[in-house]
Amino acid sequence: MESFNRRKFWRWWGALVVLGAGASLAAAQSASQTTQPPTHGAPQAWTWEQVKERFQLDNPTLLADRLSVDESRAQEITAFLRPNPTFTLSVDGTQIAPENGVWRPFAGTSESPGISYLHERQHKRELRLESAKKGTLIAESNHADMQRTLLFNLRSAFVSALEAKAVLQLAKDNLVYYDNVLRISRDRFNAGDIAQIDLDRLELQRVQYESDLQAAKENLETAKIQLLTLLNSRTPLDQFDVTGTYDFNDQLMPRDEFRKIALDTRPDLKAAAEAVDKAQTDHKLAIANGSTDPTLGAWYTHNSSNNNPFGINTVGVSVGIPFRIFDRNQGEKLRTQLDITRNERLREAAEAGVLSDVDSSYATLESNLILLRPYKAKYLQQAVRVRDTIFFSYQHGGASLLDFLNVENEYRTVELSYVNLVGAYLTAAAQLNQAVGREVMQ
Repeated sequence: MESFNRRKFWRWWGALVVLGAGASLAAAQSASQTTQPPTHGAPQAWTWEQVKERFQLDNPTLLADRLSVDESRAQEITAFLRPNPTFTLSVDGTQIAPENGVWRPFAGTSESPGISYLHERQHKRELRLESAKKGTLIAESNHADMQRTLLFNLRSAFVSALEAKAVLQLAKDNLVYYDNVLRISRDRFNAGDIAQIDLDRLELQRVQYESDLQAAKENLETAKIQLLTLLNSRTPLDQFDVTGTYDFNDQLMPRDEFRKIALDTRPDLKAAAEAVDKAQTDHKLAIANGSTDPTLGAWYTHNSSNNNPFGINTVGVSVGIPFRIFDRNQGEKLRTQLDITRNERLREAAEAGVLSDVDSSYATLESNLILLRPYKAKYLQQAVRVRDTIFFSYQHGGASLLDFLNVENEYRTVELSYVNLVGAYLTAAAQLNQAVGREVMQ
């Protein structure tokens, strides 16, 4: 009768454990899919959009590079400036010593102020401005490309924080479950149903769950530090948190769609195309610089010395034309012509690199989906069912302690692998966004 009551007691406990395991699985899956919003008194949880907005406002690297665009616009002002006119003043005819007893030092002094101006031909000034404006377009595209790279780093840090939170929640759930197992095992030991050595082995196994929990906490702090560094924020770690969907989307657009978007969007490809356009303008400017620019001059003379005895006040003009016999800007003409070809080759290389980035990131994302689908459809439920079945069997003598410890370790491995795979999927999605040039995978 006592043996019958004991078996009935352990069946009752087994049913409670199975129910508790189901609740643990639901909590673990919920943590691995969506981060819960903060409760009252919890630290502020930042969404991805909030993190991205703060990053664009405060990241010092991005802000410093943005100034390079403003510097390029300032160069447009310099490029369109006209040459400065030149003012000259000549004074001549002053007597410096007596001659035949006569010294009238200023009687024959003549003053001649004049002004000259270099006239630029062949639209040099307009071509300089056009070249500077195209340089600004390249600077803007390069800035957008830097932002694209930094946003990938930010997204990766954000995903790492979400993954660390999911792993931490899983470690907490596993520790709670195992503490329930230990509580039941201690009751069984007190009832004489298991030996002291079995209870000791079960309690020693708890060290692994404690280590998992501590490692998960440390990884979460590290991920937060990395994210706060990118945000240039001094927020204390206990006052900073992130929230967002931690799951995967089973649907994926065809590869060609991503390729088309990338060719239309990638800023580095735009910069390469704009560099070709600027090289063509620079070649036109080099040809224009090989043309002759006359210098126009005019002056006024008081008390001049000329063939007209009444020409006290006179004016004069001049035109200076350099002979472009030796220097006709041949080197710059050749260099800029070669530079057009060089930039065309670089544009082709950039296009090939864009398509390669899209293909490789798409393959990585597709590989992660292939691994994730069976986990969500089958492996997670199987891991829970096998663990609970073996534990129930162990309680009733149908399985050994070693069987239970092995299946418990297998359950932890499956759950952790799933959480890590979701993190790898989200990182691969961020990599695909970077390859495309904008957020196409949320």
